[in-house]
Amino acid sequence: MKTNRILGLACLAALAAALPARADTLSDIKARHKLLVGIDLGLPPYGTVDAAMQPTGSDVEAARLLAADLGVELEIVPTTGANRIPFLQTHKIDAVMASFSVTEARKKVVDFSIPYGVISIICAAPAEIAIKDAKDLEGKTVAVTRGTGADADATKLAKADDKISLVRFDDDATLITALSSGQQDIMISAPAQMRDTNKRASRQLEQKFLLRTNGYAVGLRKGDAALKQAVDAWIEKDLADGKLRTSFKQWHEAELPADMPKE
Repeated sequence: MKTNRILGLACLAALAAALPARADTLSDIKARHKLLVGIDLGLPPYGTVDAAMQPTGSDVEAARLLAADLGVELEIVPTTGANRIPFLQTHKIDAVMASFSVTEARKKVVDFSIPYGVISIICAAPAEIAIKDAKDLEGKTVAVTRGTGADADATKLAKADDKISLVRFDDDATLITALSSGQQDIMISAPAQMRDTNKRASRQLEQKFLLRTNGYAVGLRKGDAALKQAVDAWIEKDLADGKLRTSFKQWHEAELPADMPKE
């Protein structure tokens, strides 16, 4: 039996040696001369389309800077909050750049670059709705976008207090439509979604309380060490030379912190 086990292991080793080595993602990108990036184009100001139906937004601009730094073309693959990770894991994309907040849960299934931006999660509602903290959400329905960091934060609140109800929308565009039309009154999301809602609604939302502020980064497949090293180097360079900071200020009407979060 021992001899058979040794022979079996030897055969497996020989078979593995005979198989062609799997190129890393960075090598694949260089070979095809194209970077495939998943971006949510229904999430202004991170991703949207302009009057000519061309992709634009802060994540779009950042992806273009990354592709230029790698010396390849950029191909944008439209994603949503719910399919960002599945698209990455099934190799439909090389990276996610879609306001992808760094969380402990996501770190279990994907790797992250160092952050290239920051995002806050807030609770917002019209002025006449009195909300100071999570306790004031009892008996109310809160709108969130499915699969986002805001969804995770809202879910924690609802689990801690079963008097808080959540309604989930598949993307930010439908969330914003529900809020601007008056179908929903309260949201947990980012300030950008509040601003976009207020551009379309007669009844204005205001920030009620802040849940958290953290970095968002480029999402990568687990173990893509060479690509992570290249992306980290690009972020450090373009933060230092001001390109990423200028783009963030243009799109978000705010400054990036002088000391960016490490993750």
